[in-house]
Amino acid sequence: MAVPFRRKGKTAKRKRRTHYKLRKPTLVVDKQTGDLILPHRVSPFTGEYKGRVVVKEDKTREE
Repeated sequence: MAVPFRRKGKTAKRKRRTHYKLRKPTLVVDKQTGDLILPHRVSPFTGEYKGRVVVKEDKTREE
């Protein structure tokens, strides 16, 4: 197993870890419902993408 010859310092570790952070997701307003959705994805409320119905509603799930 490979082992580093010298120990890395605290600053080297912290510089590497500065990129590990949470980012808030980009949201856009759905034109039909006005809800916030992720861009370039099917709307979970209407099942539409770019004005076309992609996912049809399943009536059995409501019952």
